[in-house]
Amino acid sequence: MTENVSAFDRMNKHAVSLLGIFLCLFTLFEVNYNLLQPQSSLAIFVGAGLALCFLTFPIAKRWTDVVALRWMDVVLAIVAVACCGYVVVQTEPLFEAFWSDGISLGNRAGAETGIDFGVGLLGLIIVLEATRRSIGLIVPILALFFVAHSFYCYGSIEYDLVEMPSWLLPHAGQSPKDIVSTTFLQSLGVFGPAAAVMFKYVFLFVVFGSFLEMSGATQFIIDFATKTFGKIRGGPAMVSVMASGLMGSLSGSAVANAVTTGTFTIPMMRSARFPKHIAGGITAAAASGGALVPPVMGAGAYMMLELVQPQVTFVTIMKAAIIPACLYYLSILAVVFLYSRRLGAEGLDVAEVGKKKLWGFDAIVFFGALGTLIGLLIFGFSPFRSVTGSLAVILVFATLRKELNISSSARWLAFASFFIVLLLHQASIPFSETAPSWLSPFVAPSWVHPETQSISPILAIGSLLESAIVGMFGLLIFGLIHPAWRPEMTTAFTKSAKNGISLVAASACVGIIIGIVQQTGIATDFSAAIKGVVATNLFLALVGIMVCSLILGMGVPSVVCYLLMATLMGSLLGELGVQPLIAHLFIFYFGMMSMVTPPVALAGYASASIADAPIMKTSFAAFRFALVGFTLPFMFVYRPALCLLAADGGAPTLFAVSHAVIAATIGILALAAGIAGYFRNNLTLLERGAMFVSAALLLAPLTKIGEMQVGLAVDVIGAIVFAVAVAINSMRRPEEPPTVVAPL
Repeated sequence: MTENVSAFDRMNKHAVSLLGIFLCLFTLFEVNYNLLQPQSSLAIFVGAGLALCFLTFPIAKRWTDVVALRWMDVVLAIVAVACCGYVVVQTEPLFEAFWSDGISLGNRAGAETGIDFGVGLLGLIIVLEATRRSIGLIVPILALFFVAHSFYCYGSIEYDLVEMPSWLLPHAGQSPKDIVSTTFLQSLGVFGPAAAVMFKYVFLFVVFGSFLEMSGATQFIIDFATKTFGKIRGGPAMVSVMASGLMGSLSGSAVANAVTTGTFTIPMMRSARFPKHIAGGITAAAASGGALVPPVMGAGAYMMLELVQPQVTFVTIMKAAIIPACLYYLSILAVVFLYSRRLGAEGLDVAEVGKKKLWGFDAIVFFGALGTLIGLLIFGFSPFRSVTGSLAVILVFATLRKELNISSSARWLAFASFFIVLLLHQASIPFSETAPSWLSPFVAPSWVHPETQSISPILAIGSLLESAIVGMFGLLIFGLIHPAWRPEMTTAFTKSAKNGISLVAASACVGIIIGIVQQTGIATDFSAAIKGVVATNLFLALVGIMVCSLILGMGVPSVVCYLLMATLMGSLLGELGVQPLIAHLFIFYFGMMSMVTPPVALAGYASASIADAPIMKTSFAAFRFALVGFTLPFMFVYRPALCLLAADGGAPTLFAVSHAVIAATIGILALAAGIAGYFRNNLTLLERGAMFVSAALLLAPLTKIGEMQVGLAVDVIGAIVFAVAVAINSMRRPEEPPTVVAPL
C-alpha cells in the first residue's frame, strides 16, 4: 500500500506541476495576444484551475491518504477538463466540423441540445464541488440558493406551485435548461465577468508575486522595514506592519501575506517580549490591509477599472485610495508603538539591524519592477500589459541574482536568451505593415507615427514592451528546458497556480450567482427592496452592506467577496447619492476586513498557526488592531475629501482635505491610545474612556443633524477631549516599563 501511495503521490506531483506551468503560461500568453474567443480562453483557464483543485484538495482532510478516493479526484479532474473542453470545441471556429448542426454554442443559446444540457449540468456540479473543497460551503450554498430561487419562481408559474412571498423577490424564473444555459454554457455565468476579471487581472498578480519572491524582492521588503523601525522600542512589530503593507500591496492575499511576512516577523516580535497572540494579531491586521495600499492594491485597482461605472482612470483610483491606506497603517503603527511602550518591549539588536543592506540588488529588483508597472500604467498601457512588462523586468533581474544556486554560465545564458529574442523581435519591425493578420500580434510595431512620420515616444515604448514580452516568453521557455533553471521555474509556476486555485474555483462559482442575477434582474429588485427599507437613510444602507460583506467574506477570498457584493449592491449606493468609486472602495474595504473578523478570520488563523497561539485569541487581537479599518469606509463616504474627491465628484478644497485628514489622524491617535491603554503613561479607566469618546467623535461619520452642518463642531469637541486626556495623562511622572506582560 505504501508503494502505491508514493507512486500516486509522484504522479500527482508531476501532474500538478505540468498543469500549473500550463495555466500560468496560457494565461500570460492569451491575455496579451488574445488569439481565442473570449469564452474559449475562460473555459481553458477555468478547466485547468478546476483540475488543479481536484488534484490538490482532497474530498476531506481526514481522507487525504485514501488512495481510492484520490483516484476519484483524478477522474473528477478529467471530467472538469472535459466539460470545459466541450465549451471550447463548441465555440472555436477551428472545430466547426464538430458543432451541432454547424451552429456554435453561443449562436444556439436557448436551443441547446441534450448533450449541451448534460455537459452543462455536470459542469455545474463540478464547479460547486471544487469550490466547496477549496474555500468551503458558503459560496456553493449561496449559488445553490440562487439556482433554487430561480427554479421555484419558474415552477410557481409553470406548475402552479405556491407563490413566493414578495419579500423573497419573486420573478419569472428559469427552467432547468435555461439555468444550465445561463450559468455554464453561455457567457454570463461560470465563463462570465467574474472569471474574466480573475483571468485578466487577479491571476496575473498571483504569478507576479511568486516571481517577485523568487527574484529576492521579498527579502528587500523585510530588510527595508527592519532598517526603518528595527531600533525603535517595539520595532519588530512595526517591521511587521510596514513589511505587510508593502508585500500585501503586491500579492493582494491577506493569508499569503500573513504567512510570507509572519514567518520572519512573528519570531522577531516574540523575542521582543510580545505575547504569542499579540504577535499573530499584529501580523494578521497588517496583512489584511495590504491590498488597500496603492499603487498595486493586489489587483483591486484594476478590478475597479473594469467594474466602476462610469469608468475611472488608474490615477483617479490611486488618488482616492492613498489617504485611507495611510490612515489605516498609521492606526496600526500607533497602537503597536503605544502598546510596545506599555509592555516595555525592546527593539532589535543594533548590530543586527546594521547588517541589513538598505540599497542592494534586491532593492533594484523591487523598485525596478514597481517603477515599470506604475510607469506603464501612467503611459496608458492596459493593466495586464503593464503587469506582464513588469514581470519581464523581474525575470531579467532574477537571472542575475547571486543567491540562486545556479552556475554563472547558466545564469548568463538565461540573461542572453531574453535579449536575443527581444532583438530578433525588434528586427521584425519592417514586416509590421505587410504581415498577415494571424501573424501581426507577434510582429514588433513600428516606432514611427503613421500620420506625422516622426518617431513617437509612446509608440517606441509600446514596441519595446511588445519585444520585452516576447523576450520574457523566450526566457521562460529557456528556464523550463535548462536543467539548472528548471527547478526554480517549476517551483515558481507551481506556487503561482496553487495560490490561484481557490480564486479560480470561487470566481467560477460566483459566476453562477452573477449569471442568474443578470439574467433575471433580481439585483435591481434587491436594491429597490433595500432602498425601500432604508428610504433615504444612507447610514442604514452602509451598515447593511458592511454586515453582508463581513458575513460573505467568512472563508471567501476578499476579491471574490468584492466581485459579488459589487454586483449585488454597487448600484444601491449610487442611488443613495454615493459616488461610484467611493461606493466600490467601501465594498472593497469590508471584503478585506472580513479577513480579521471573528469567528472566521482567515488571516488570524494563518498568523495563529505561525505564532503557535490560540486561534480565537489571535483573531480577536487582530480585530482590535484593525479596528480603524471598520470606521474608515464610513468616513470617506461622508467625507469624500479623504479620497481627494468633492461631494459633486470634482476636486475638493484644501480646507476640506486638511480638515478631514487632521480629524481622522487625531481620532486614530485617540483610538490607538484607548486600545493600548497607554499614552505617555498607563491610562486610568477615566482617561481611557475619554480617549474612546474622542475617537468616536472624530471618527464617526457625523456631518449633519437635520439640515445643520455639525461636522466641524463635533471634530473640535473631539479634539478638545483628546487634548485634555493627554494633558492629564502627561502630568504624572513617567512610569517604569513593567517586568510582566500587560494585557491588551
